[in-house]
Amino acid sequence: MPITVTAPEGVLTEAGEREILPRLSAALIDASGASGNSFFSAIVGGTVHVLPPRHIYAGGANRPVVMVELKLPNIGLGSIETRKAFIATAAAIVAELCVPGHKAENTWINIVNAPDGGWGIGDRQYTGDALVAAAVAAH
Repeated sequence: MPITVTAPEGVLTEAGEREILPRLSAALIDASGASGNSFFSAIVGGTVHVLPPRHIYAGGANRPVVMVELKLPNIGLGSIETRKAFIATAAAIVAELCVPGHKAENTWINIVNAPDGGWGIGDRQYTGDALVAAAVAAH
């Protein structure tokens, strides 16, 4: 379940650049109720993209926005409450790992869902049922 963080250079602290993805991964696993599940933990990963500030825009203007995009199968974070919990935790993580003065309105979090069967690893396609079965088997 890929997490993509895009931030302008100088907005995340040096430690923040290293820690943001592991901490967001843990937040996703926790919000999903899958702490300790080896299958679920193994399929959470992502990338951190640190770009020159001139390449980050919001509202048509150059702005120091940190974007967190989470791509999940359609069963992931399946309720408003679990999505809210992840967003709140992710926003707190970003705030903690940014330089002083980073404004909350410059943190954007987006959850994108793949349709059933539109998610896979390698050549293996997973439906929601197949993911649940694999996670239950690993528990």
